[in-house]
Amino acid sequence: MALVDRALADPEPGRVRVAVQACGICHSDSLFIDDLWPGVRFPVTPGHEIAGRIDAVGDGVQGWSKGDRVAIGWSGGYCGHCRSCRRGEFVHCEAGMVTGATFPGGYADYVTAPATALARIPDELSAVDAAPLACAGLTMFNSLRRTGAGPGDLVAVLGIGGLGHLGVQFAVKMGFRTVAIARGREKGDLARELGAHHYIDSTASDVANKLQKLGGARVIAATATNADAITASLGGLGLHGGLLTLAALPDAVPVTPIQLINISGTVQGLPGGASNDLEDTLNFAALQGIRPMVEVLPLEKAADGYQRMLANQARFRVVLTTEGTYA
Repeated sequence: MALVDRALADPEPGRVRVAVQACGICHSDSLFIDDLWPGVRFPVTPGHEIAGRIDAVGDGVQGWSKGDRVAIGWSGGYCGHCRSCRRGEFVHCEAGMVTGATFPGGYADYVTAPATALARIPDELSAVDAAPLACAGLTMFNSLRRTGAGPGDLVAVLGIGGLGHLGVQFAVKMGFRTVAIARGREKGDLARELGAHHYIDSTASDVANKLQKLGGARVIAATATNADAITASLGGLGLHGGLLTLAALPDAVPVTPIQLINISGTVQGLPGGASNDLEDTLNFAALQGIRPMVEVLPLEKAADGYQRMLANQARFRVVLTTEGTYA
């Protein structure tokens, strides 16, 4: 990974140029860097947790102006006319535009992106806070609100990392009885700090048994990249309970049909969301005081930040900032 200078080009029709103020480092960036994502064009500039200000507006763009505060997530816009878009499923657009893969991402001073990728940042959020919400926050908020769980339902968040520490906060503010599950007694203090009503130390307890004693989980949101840990929690699902798979995990998670039949249960995967979902996420976070825990590094330290992410040394999100960053 190296810093290079590139010519600054005007945005094409339908696109905007954004002066990046902050960009989170997500584990999914490794899919692009390691050439594991179809359509990646090298040299690649990763980064899909972007917050900044519009610097220039291309022809035909409506509703956006220079100076607007915006965020850009994984979904790098949509075409508006494919089969998925016509049904309002913008995140499944068949054009497959992904920030940092199909066009250069946010490890940079500037990003040029389709206007359909933009979400407005509310005044209450700083650029540093907004950036991780563009992927990690969006993934948790948009998936939890689509599970069918209601206020008072038991929702468990498996893993308190980059996704999970935000998932606990969102679950609590959505009115769920929230259980945080992680390894080690020391994580209990963090879980309570985040607002969790219950904490289960998976190294000291039978997770499934503990969840059943609490009434059975309506949702288990699996953010941990550990198939064994996910399998161990499955028995904790209650009636109509659902396993929500959120971590990009290549390993198989064994689930027997009888486990699901007996409780009318489900296993569900959900992508993060499109720009409209991202804007909802940012507004909800601003309203409810939800903030990521971050380590801030200047853009020049991108390689160091990326290695900290790979080694699980960051707590909980590394955010790269440029000279234009301000609260």
